[in-house]
Amino acid sequence: MSIETAKRVLRIEAEAIQGVSARLDGRFERAVETLLACKGRVVVTGMGKSGLIGRKIAATFSSTGTPSLFLHPAEALHGDLGMMLAGDAVLAISYGGETEEIVALLPTIKRLGLPLVTLTGNLKSTLAAASAVALDTAVREEACTLNLAPTASTAAAMAMGDALAIVLLERRGFSQDDFAALHPGGRLGKKLLRARDLMHSGEAMPRVLLEAKIPEVIYEISRHRLGMTTVVDARGVLAGIVTDGDLRRLMERRRGEAFELSAKDCLTPQPVTIGPEEFASAALHLMEERKITSVIVVDAERRALGVLHVHDLWTLELF
Repeated sequence: MSIETAKRVLRIEAEAIQGVSARLDGRFERAVETLLACKGRVVVTGMGKSGLIGRKIAATFSSTGTPSLFLHPAEALHGDLGMMLAGDAVLAISYGGETEEIVALLPTIKRLGLPLVTLTGNLKSTLAAASAVALDTAVREEACTLNLAPTASTAAAMAMGDALAIVLLERRGFSQDDFAALHPGGRLGKKLLRARDLMHSGEAMPRVLLEAKIPEVIYEISRHRLGMTTVVDARGVLAGIVTDGDLRRLMERRRGEAFELSAKDCLTPQPVTIGPEEFASAALHLMEERKITSVIVVDAERRALGVLHVHDLWTLELF
């Protein structure tokens, strides 16, 4: 019984969103243009469940390049009207379109000259009539067994808010770099870290010159505990790497004379490299694909900047 009810709820909400999608028309384009032209913030407002949806939409807008805030309409009537400024736009969410607290904001919205976009299930409502654009989010029924609790209607409103946010993202040319700048923390922040953020650099990067003798190479590998060292010329340009495995193979081949040789005699040329601006997740994918434990971070002139080790990336849970 529980599974059947759950399936019914999901079906009704999915159908509600599909219905809203089927009714999209030029009004959606006008809504996008209205919000895109906003020089200030998009002030999102709604009461009750619509208010909770509004908070989520405002957060999505802000994280995808459209500055936004949520204004509780009741709080606005008791001192928070100052949160709305000339140059802002307002996005109101009201299924019936007659929410008293939002209707009471209309004089202030009009006085400030703020364009109003409304998400509503009633295109003949007071809010719809006062809007520059009213978007139809009507649903045939709620998923609630009593057909009372906002369920399908809130799902439709949230989906419409997401649609607006993503279209605005595309219209603004909001890039992956922009997204990374706005998400420095949490799991998203980890996924968007760059090679430069995580590489072993400076004194933490194993590095020897081409002429370094094998004992010095062994010491450098042991000191940094990354199982390898970079090999560079006098200008810092990467010539190759020496790994634990390279040293073992050298000892097997040259035996007694191995300690008289230099890094240039046993290095692996053309190691896998990446640029400092590459995402850490891309570096991890590259290491797992090539079955290696380290990549070298280099600049445009192939100067060695740092080393990324697979263990450092695994601990971040990038995938």
